[in-house]
Amino acid sequence: MTPDDLRFDAHGLIPAVVQQHDTGEVLMVAWMNREALAQTIERNETVFWSRSREELWHKGATSGNTQRVVDLVADCDGDVLLIRVDQGGDGVACHTGARTCFHHPLAS
Repeated sequence: MTPDDLRFDAHGLIPAVVQQHDTGEVLMVAWMNREALAQTIERNETVFWSRSREELWHKGATSGNTQRVVDLVADCDGDVLLIRVDQGGDGVACHTGARTCFHHPLAS
């Protein structure tokens, strides 16, 4: 599969699940447009599209918590990406300072 085979949504975006390559821990979910994907491939570090700021966002550019891409794969439909990374910096992936964005258990 190539980037041209991917199915971006009506806004030109595709969801990207970011996973720590050696533990399988899901770190975050973000969005990519074609330019973010191209820059991610070129840099070998994650670049996303910020829907709130409406701009490209190189993960860790200001915090130092960059994500080196180990593997980038698409799902069977080509409409979701899985990016396996080596989380750099101090190991923080979430903007709240937590290791992962998934740290709020839901009560039943």
